[in-house]
Amino acid sequence: MRIDLSPTSWGRVIVVTVVGTAICIGAAFFVDSFNFPHLSPEALWHAQLTDLFLPLVLAGSFFFFLMYKMRQLAIAQRELSIVAATDSLTAVFNRGAFSMLVEAYLDQARSQAVVNAGAFLIVDADHFKTINDRLGHDCGDQALKLIAKTIQDQLRGADIVGRIGGEEFAVFLPGADSSQSWLVAEGIRRRIREVEFAPGGRPCPLSVSIGGIAFNGPTTYADMFRVADEHLYKAKSNGRDQVSFETTALRSPAVGDAATVH
Repeated sequence: MRIDLSPTSWGRVIVVTVVGTAICIGAAFFVDSFNFPHLSPEALWHAQLTDLFLPLVLAGSFFFFLMYKMRQLAIAQRELSIVAATDSLTAVFNRGAFSMLVEAYLDQARSQAVVNAGAFLIVDADHFKTINDRLGHDCGDQALKLIAKTIQDQLRGADIVGRIGGEEFAVFLPGADSSQSWLVAEGIRRRIREVEFAPGGRPCPLSVSIGGIAFNGPTTYADMFRVADEHLYKAKSNGRDQVSFETTALRSPAVGDAATVH
């Protein structure tokens, strides 16, 4: 069985306490061993007990207290990093954390012999200002939470989602091919259209427009964002509540590369 020795684990506290205490006990016996030949049996027994229990109590307490405090600090740092990377309203990644994770994936992919495929989506809530004006900002916040939850429910374990603007979300699908990516985008659009949102008993249909790009080769976050944003604009210009999607693998002089669906 493998012991968890991460900074936030109790295993690390216990192991360091036991090992540190054992070293202190061994050091005490070693230093005092030079006096053992000159001691009477009773004095020797008393010295050995002292060499055992004094480090056991003092060193054991010290190491346990030290590691306990270090564990608390590690937990606090982890929670702080989560808070710093999370959008406080929707509990998805904020813009900075999302872009950092995507860029880290792309950097790793560029360093490999085979570059993985993937996709980048921008999901924008349709007519969101109308929701805020008609129902109030509290209801608008509830709508954003519902949209974020619906997006997350459509994703795989490796996929990530972030809130990159007031009513805009971005989704990164590492390793997904063009057909998988399109199905995810369309699934998000359809599920949000089907979700029931009726604050205070007043029905308020939700919909999103999605712009996306599937890639199969070296790319950058800025390039993906630019293309996905262009397709988001197309989706909105064509009537909203739809997906406009580009697949880089389909690019050729004779074949168009954008697909728009309702």
